[in-house]
Amino acid sequence: MSDHLATVKAIYEAFGRGDIPALLEHVSDDVQWEAWADNTAQKAGVGWMAPRRGKAGVAEFFQVVAEEMDVQEFQVLSLMAGGDQVAAEFVISANLRKGGGNYRDEEMHLWTFGADGKVVRLRHYLDTAKHAAVWQERR
Repeated sequence: MSDHLATVKAIYEAFGRGDIPALLEHVSDDVQWEAWADNTAQKAGVGWMAPRRGKAGVAEFFQVVAEEMDVQEFQVLSLMAGGDQVAAEFVISANLRKGGGNYRDEEMHLWTFGADGKVVRLRHYLDTAKHAAVWQERR
C-alpha cells in the first residue's frame, strides 16, 4: 500500500472518530481545499463547498459540516492511487440541522500530495445541483 493511500485511510479514520486535530496533521500549512475555477455549488453559496486555504480553512470546513449536517452515513467504497493523488469513492447521507432537508450522494474526493507527503489539495466531485438544492431548502 502506498504511503498516500495509508494517509488517506488515516484521514478518514480520524474523521470517523471526530478527531479533526489528527486529520489536520496530514495536510500542508497552505493546503487548497475546494479550489475551483468554476463550481456551481460554490456559486450557489453552499457553505461546505466554499474554497478554503490552510489548516485553519480545513478546520473551518469541518466546523461548517458540524454546524450544518447530521451525517447519517459515510462509507468509503474504494480508494485508488496513482502518482501524487488518491481518489476515494464514497457514499454520504446527511440530515441538515436547519430547515429539515436531507440528501444522499455518491461522491469522489481527489487528494493531491506534495513532496513532503502532506495533502496540498482536496476537491469534492459531487452532484452540485443536489447540494445547491438542499442548501436552499435549509434557509
